Amino acid sequence: MAHTPSTFRVGRVSAQLRGRIWYLCYHQDGRRYRPRVGPDRQAARQLAAQVNAQLEVHAPTALSYEPIAIPVLREQWLSHHEHVLRSSVATVSRYRAATHHLIAFVEKASPPRLASHFQPRHAEAFATHLRGIQVAPNGHVNASRRPLRDKGIKFILETCRAMFNYAAKRKHLSPYAENPFTAIEIDRIPIEDARPFAGFTEHQEREFLDRCDDWQFPVFLTLLLTGLRPGELTHLLLPDDVDLTGGWLWVRNKPDLGWQVKTRNERRIPLVPELIEVLRAVNGTRQGGTVFLRRRFRRDDAPPLVNCTRLGLQEELATRLAAAETRRGQALTRSERQQAAATVWRDLGLVKADRIRQEFMRITESLGLPRVTAPKTLRHMFATCLQDANVDPLIRNQLMGHAPAGAGTASGGLGMTGVYTHTRPETVRRQLENALRARPAVLAARQWLARRTTVEARCRLG
Repeated sequence: MAHTPSTFRVGRVSAQLRGRIWYLCYHQDGRRYRPRVGPDRQAARQLAAQVNAQLEVHAPTALSYEPIAIPVLREQWLSHHEHVLRSSVATVSRYRAATHHLIAFVEKASPPRLASHFQPRHAEAFATHLRGIQVAPNGHVNASRRPLRDKGIKFILETCRAMFNYAAKRKHLSPYAENPFTAIEIDRIPIEDARPFAGFTEHQEREFLDRCDDWQFPVFLTLLLTGLRPGELTHLLLPDDVDLTGGWLWVRNKPDLGWQVKTRNERRIPLVPELIEVLRAVNGTRQGGTVFLRRRFRRDDAPPLVNCTRLGLQEELATRLAAAETRRGQALTRSERQQAAATVWRDLGLVKADRIRQEFMRITESLGLPRVTAPKTLRHMFATCLQDANVDPLIRNQLMGHAPAGAGTASGGLGMTGVYTHTRPETVRRQLENALRARPAVLAARQWLARRTTVEARCRLG
């Protein structure tokens, strides 16, 4: 039986059989590379010939990559989102928190620190590790802890997968290696412990609004009848974002004032007549500031910047940013610029989203619904109402402010439909009013307006 040589050379590339696996060896840019090929001698010879040809013309070889430590990869990836993709500050913060778990695992469990050495078995061990840790749901150090839910684990693994995809594109992983987080089939992980959606019945919706005081009622009525996110509601400006004469509300990005819509998708929402009258009653003749003011500004007291124009607000923010940079002696980070912008919104009378959540929880607690804690429930109810009323799917997509669905997806390819479809404003208004006309919230708005009119009439007579 002929002996098979355990080594061979193709030009500047040598190959060696170790055990049953062939390895190549070559030098490029003063560095030595020794990639693993596999057990097939012919495949090793073909790859050696390809690498040698690339070396001869000084081209990057198919097998070259730059090893990188996982902590360094994380910082580069977050910096890419921060400075190149310009992902929102909140998004970068979520990615940082998610990948922090991987860094802690790498440091404590002692898997490979190099991204190129991190294999599917390490990813599986990391997923197992996540099942056993305790976290504070709100992130506060003193909050009670609980195990991560399936949805949280899945998000962490998906974020790590995206980070390793970034590493592969920048040749930090072996070219023949698979993304270790893709190999563990994250998309097949079921969500078994998700909190069930707890919306209101029609009776509970009416009772919820009946429990609202005169400050709470317009806020929660608007959330119910527009489907706004709380952060979108608090950043509505007069007169830019609300046209009570025409009956429209706009959700707009305001990058010049340090705020943007979560999805960056702007939209226009028709207002039903009852909500128009409620907003008129709340804002009166006021022409500036946020649509909804903090409680302390309900009467004669006004926020410092309430009468400032949009251009005036931009100039005020520029002044505050310049002052902050002077104090620091260097340029501000995006997070610091956002903090400075928050002071302008504060002086406009902005209601914090946390305050809306606290007010919401106070009412649901009084109704005997302590598990209903998120104002986002009202947004879910709005979407459900549109579905129940058979509102056109494209219009639902527009009203909710979601990114158009891609063609061929489970949602029916609304993305491509949206490219070719131009929905008339009159159609949007008609379908939304048909959906909301019989809502308890609309009936409650009529009664609230009637009570307010009666009180004002008595005050004029008395």
